[in-house]
Amino acid sequence: MTHLLTGSRIKLSTLTDENLHVLSSWYLDSRFLRLFDALPPKPKTFEECKNWRDEAYKSDNHFLFAIHESNQFIGYIELEGIIWSRRNGWITIGIGDENLQGKGYGTEAMELIMEYAFQELNLHRLQLTVFEYNRPAIKMYEKLGFTYEGAHREFILRDGEGYDMCLYGMLRREWLEKRKEKE
Repeated sequence: MTHLLTGSRIKLSTLTDENLHVLSSWYLDSRFLRLFDALPPKPKTFEECKNWRDEAYKSDNHFLFAIHESNQFIGYIELEGIIWSRRNGWITIGIGDENLQGKGYGTEAMELIMEYAFQELNLHRLQLTVFEYNRPAIKMYEKLGFTYEGAHREFILRDGEGYDMCLYGMLRREWLEKRKEKE
């Protein structure tokens, strides 16, 4: 039997209050926030994180998961903004500890959430945005089979430079083809 949302090294589960304490510490790390968010870096309290989680869990178009390696909370991933009539959704992922980035955890989490989105939720399209300077994330998304669809040019200004926010998308049939290639 295959366990839902469990890969070879990680599992996706609910975000606990303990996880949220760790997550709120990531909002003190400007490096993490500059890769993750277009908003200026600013701390988030435990209560702000808790409200975000609780609102997601009440929603029928927002699926939020903690990423755990063994019993260690290492990040989160979400499907949000789902438009059920169009079967489209947005993916967001964040691995908080810089030492755990680039080790394949994000790839495995993305594979799990894509399977969940296409198989369990019957979505047709997934999309995400990424800043052009986040080359490791772009490499991962392209390796997974996401297609570059365009950019909001110089969407973000950081340190006196303008950077594009790139849009990537994947259709269910593309995901099925990519999955078949791996077999």
